[in-house]
Amino acid sequence: MPVGACRKPKEPYAQLVRTFGLFGVDAVIDVGANRGQYARRLRRYGYRGPILSIEPLPDVHARLVREAAHDPAWFVAPATALGARSGTAEIEVSAERDMSSLLPQTPLLRGISPSSHIERRLPVPLCRLDELEGIRPEWQRLFLKLDVQGYEMQVLEGVGGLWSRIVGLQIEMALVRLYQGEPEFRETVALLEARGFALHLLIPGYFEPKLGRQLQVDGVFYRQEGGTPGKGA
Repeated sequence: MPVGACRKPKEPYAQLVRTFGLFGVDAVIDVGANRGQYARRLRRYGYRGPILSIEPLPDVHARLVREAAHDPAWFVAPATALGARSGTAEIEVSAERDMSSLLPQTPLLRGISPSSHIERRLPVPLCRLDELEGIRPEWQRLFLKLDVQGYEMQVLEGVGGLWSRIVGLQIEMALVRLYQGEPEFRETVALLEARGFALHLLIPGYFEPKLGRQLQVDGVFYRQEGGTPGKGA
């Protein structure tokens, strides 16, 4: 084994946190935070910077607030969904809360995951990311994480004036569409490449044993700034 090989991070979230330092990330925006699993994972692997978590479901949001209360660098926005406009929207609340979406489920998802059936439809506030309160002006190199069950393109449309401050993104991508109207992963990659971001890391997501197939994967992208990683760190 080469000298130092044992120190190379192999777990995907250890690799992700390593990229934060390389690219000078100074705050993480956690969209679709659910109960805070993502934030806790970042902390477990050593990220100590600010996290702003966003979650629309009132019952889940209340638990998220409790989870974040002990961490002075973990902030929670008021309960809201994000999209291309501000107003209200109707979310389909899944029995598995992390499968809730502003988009209808496909017949495929209903067939393979009956446990994620829709319990009710709930009106929720809708906000553009660039109009969201809580993103502090001193956070100039943002890492945007999106886990919004197929609604990623609409959230990106609402980034607006914040694009210049986003250095990296982690975005859930569909290898197989589970929500009606969600983009296929090639569309997501093409959109972000057109905005100057390159794919740096893939993190496995939803694997369905019934199909023997990976259905979702998280892509981690960083803006290509014409220099070596670490600019602004």
